[in-house]
Amino acid sequence: MTTPGASDGDRQATGVRGVKSAARTVELLELLASRQNRPARLRELSEALGAPRSSVYALIRTLASLGWVRTDPSGTQYSIGIRALLAGTTYLDTDPYLRIVQPHINDLSTSLDETIHFGRIDRCDIVYLATKESSQYLRPFSRVGRRLPAFSTSMGKSLLAERLDTDVFAHVPAELTALTPRTITERDALVDDLELAAERGYAIDNEENYLGVRCFGFALRYTSPATDAISCSVPVDRLSDERVAEIIAAMERTRLAIERMAPVDLAGASEQGGAG
Repeated sequence: MTTPGASDGDRQATGVRGVKSAARTVELLELLASRQNRPARLRELSEALGAPRSSVYALIRTLASLGWVRTDPSGTQYSIGIRALLAGTTYLDTDPYLRIVQPHINDLSTSLDETIHFGRIDRCDIVYLATKESSQYLRPFSRVGRRLPAFSTSMGKSLLAERLDTDVFAHVPAELTALTPRTITERDALVDDLELAAERGYAIDNEENYLGVRCFGFALRYTSPATDAISCSVPVDRLSDERVAEIIAAMERTRLAIERMAPVDLAGASEQGGAG
């Protein structure tokens, strides 16, 4: 199914005419999900969707009655509902790769005592499917389900580097918005960085998402093109040349172990990592 902003090429590829009401429902749910723990008022949602308040309100009330949207006691602020959790956990429970990757990243995190992530490309973002935290650097929230721009993450850049000769810019937004002062925001500079990642076999996020944290990302090539990746996040004050070499070697061993165990899908997983 295509969204209202889908290209003619997307419509031809799917062979399905977009259903406006269904597309708007998905847009609304994705918008609420992207706000994480920040509820939205009707006016904000109407403006963000470019839709009349009356139609957005009717949609919200329907979704709220079904559990996909929740409201505050005043009934004026809206956030994602508990039914979204059911859909998300079902996706994770049935994913054939997560069950293989999870034990490996758990072991790797324990051996390095660093934070290890597993993610999947989705349009222009990386979605976090699993995280094993370092005992030295614990976050007060789970990363699972969170998304960050592919162009500024080590996981995302490792996967973009796999697409340099094909559809790399289908996964890069028109405008590269900086998350930190170190984020690469020039397309030519990004291509140079991706070419370097392709040459050495892994990508680096050098404080491009969080100041003080460097990440090393490795594409998992059990699909073609690769849609999944793992990464290691380390505070820069704990890094030395020797420590970097140790992390890279351990990540490479883990990548190879995962790829040996994972079912191979040479047709790729376009529904998981589709462009848009």
